[in-house]
Order: sequence, then structure tokens, then C-alpha cells
Amino acid sequence: MRAVLQRVTKASVTVDSEVVGAIEKGICILVGITVNDEAKDIDYIVRKVLNLRIFDDESGKMWKKSVKDLDLEILSVSQFTLHAKTEKGSKPDFHLAMSSQTSKVFYETFLEKLRSAYKPDKIQGS
Repeated sequence: MRAVLQRVTKASVTVDSEVVGAIEKGICILVGITVNDEAKDIDYIVRKVLNLRIFDDESGKMWKKSVKDLDLEILSVSQFTLHAKTEKGSKPDFHLAMSSQTSKVFYETFLEKLRSAYKPDKIQGS
């Protein structure tokens, strides 16, 4: 399981011209799931997402506060391409990515655990 976090002042996801998720200040997470991922990987990523200190504190000191500390929002996006292998040839290889049907259930479990560990109304997932 791989997660890429980006601090944002505002973020949204649009699918077929329809906004399916939007937040104000917080973090946007791209989540990639592999065939080898397990429930313990979800727990690890949830802890990291909520507790990683990537924000400034009130005095402007960097790397002092987490999304949880500051009561910020989270936008999560499933992104299988995070596990593309590009070492050989000119086409990416996605064999490590979990199948779409299985990864959907796994990703929904990730969102449920994230919501139960934080504030459900602060989390948008697509």
C-alpha cells in the first residue's frame, strides 16, 4: 500500500464533469493498493495520514502539527497507478496493483477506518 500526501488549501475531484469530492484546507491523499496488501497496512497508513506532522504551528514553525492537531479536512483518491513499474520498455506495468473489484472493497475499508479514527464529516473519498 502506498499513499502520497499533499497539503492543500483547497482540493476537489471531478468525474465526468461532476464534483465527487471537495475539501477546504487539509490534505489530499492518493492511495495505491497492491496484491500483497493486508489489513495491517491499512492501519499503518491511517495512523500516518492522521499523525504525520506536515503543517506549521501557530508561531510558523514548520513540521509541528498534523491534520488531526489542526482539525483539517482530508480528500482521499484511489490511484492504482502509484504501483506502476517502468524499469523495462516504454509501457508501465501494473501487475502489482490489486484487481479493481478487490481493491474497491479494500479501499472502502481504508476509508471506513480513516473515518472511525478521525471525524467522518472531515473526510471525502472517491
